[in-house]
Amino acid sequence: MPPSPTPSSRSSSSDPSSSPELRAWALRCLLDTDPVAKTGEVARMAAAWAAGACALDAGAALADSPAIPGRPARPELVSPASVGRRSMATAEGRAMLIHALAHIEFNAVNLALDALWRFPGMPEQYYADWLRVANEEATHYRLLAAHLATLGHAYGDFPGHDSLWEMVHKTRGDITARMALVPRTLEARGLDAVPPMRAKLAQAGDLAAAEILDIILRDEVGHVEIGNRWYRWLCEGQGLEPYGTYDELVEKYRAPVLKGPFNLEARRRAGFTEEEMARFAALSGARTKE
Repeated sequence: MPPSPTPSSRSSSSDPSSSPELRAWALRCLLDTDPVAKTGEVARMAAAWAAGACALDAGAALADSPAIPGRPARPELVSPASVGRRSMATAEGRAMLIHALAHIEFNAVNLALDALWRFPGMPEQYYADWLRVANEEATHYRLLAAHLATLGHAYGDFPGHDSLWEMVHKTRGDITARMALVPRTLEARGLDAVPPMRAKLAQAGDLAAAEILDIILRDEVGHVEIGNRWYRWLCEGQGLEPYGTYDELVEKYRAPVLKGPFNLEARRRAGFTEEEMARFAALSGARTKE
């Protein structure tokens, strides 16, 4: 389990002027609308934290903003059904898929930054974990955007949808719901979806894209594990039973119903329990029979 809340060894109260404060910095990054600037600033923030040149004030009251999340004017946001089909038989179809993945990763940067700044009073490790997620998602975005350029396109050339951020917004007032329904529900779907996408790209001859997806899957296991760990920590601290509470949160916030098939091995590595695996397997079997 994560450590119990203790005063941060990096508390900014000792010398507020000596170094930037992590959560306020994350909020500034979140408000940035330029993907290149945002992801570059996340990398600088992570480097400063690793070097001990960034303070943490876990108790600071930071002001919310209607400008959250900062994102560019393009891509156009449409319903998921309107995004379009992505045939691997054509270069444009592969570009559409890479663009969709870049859009997911850019939104994942924003959701990690939001988790980092929004919720006060958590242990230092919580903020370090979400900084790690933000930095790795920023790397994923840069890799995908660079590969998209080799296909003759840029981020914003195709439409995208906003399903991931919608759940981030819904759970902005409930950290337990955020941990339950964003990393361990919506992001966990990537553990299931990435391997078949990787196979299709490799079969189409796009080995560079396939290698990027290998990196994404490796890192996403860790991101989902962070969500699982902090969800259980929050449940324990509030005297909540994790499985029943999860079902209640799914209903309250109208989270998507889990559908198989599931990447059970990756989900185990991401910290799902054997009881949860049995539930996933049952769902997966039911879907296979349909």
